[in-house]
Amino acid sequence: MNLLFIGDIVGQPGRRAVKELLPKLREQHALDFVIANGENSAGGSGITVKTAQEIFAAGVDVITSGDHLWDQKEVMELLADEKRFLRPLNYPPGTPGQGSAVFLVQSSRSKPQSPVPIAVLNLQGRTFMQPALENPFLIGADEVKKLRERAKIIFIDFHAEATSEKIAFARMLDGQVSAVIGTHTHVQTADEQIFPGGTAFLSDAGFTGPHESVLGREIAPVIQRFLTSMPQRFEVAKDRVILHGIVIEIDETSGLAHRVQRVAEATAS
Repeated sequence: MNLLFIGDIVGQPGRRAVKELLPKLREQHALDFVIANGENSAGGSGITVKTAQEIFAAGVDVITSGDHLWDQKEVMELLADEKRFLRPLNYPPGTPGQGSAVFLVQSSRSKPQSPVPIAVLNLQGRTFMQPALENPFLIGADEVKKLRERAKIIFIDFHAEATSEKIAFARMLDGQVSAVIGTHTHVQTADEQIFPGGTAFLSDAGFTGPHESVLGREIAPVIQRFLTSMPQRFEVAKDRVILHGIVIEIDETSGLAHRVQRVAEATAS
């Protein structure tokens, strides 16, 4: 099973990058399943039904999110109706939407009559993060136990700021899940690895969008904010659009990772 995870999609440039580059990546890596973090896909902040539909139409199978979940009011419709859209699981009970789901995937390696179940879990860290949610270590471990009864392959998008929190969480679940990939910082790290138990890990997948920027936003207003401490309007930048992510090869029988490869693919324009 070859799985691609796409780092935080930022605005229209990020959506365009997915549409343009995903077909080539699918062929190049013989992809069976694609997950993307879409929490910044609508104007660089939040997600709407329209932007989610655009991402799904580009070939993404599941969209995860994070702390910008509530930035667009239209997200309530996604949370209510779209089973392929996940929000962090560790919100309080009664919060709309779902934090995990299991999908049946017909991989190129499985028998035609034997779709492979893949569980996807979305969690948000607490260190330097707002709002402060329930403990992802406790909630995540409990949810993994439940998911392991339904799927061998379990992928986790851990949306968090602190690398220590991401690494500790992944180490805790080594051998119990297929992959723990970090999101949120918009900076792709170079620590991709497979832990001794067989769990793939990357501190941060990076972001998909304009990299001639400050984390996807126009440069000058961000500098002005640091210089003056006054509010600025942070528009999405436009230039040097790159898709960041990671490809993970997972054994369908054991659910453990065999290979990881970071992706940094630029658009043609």
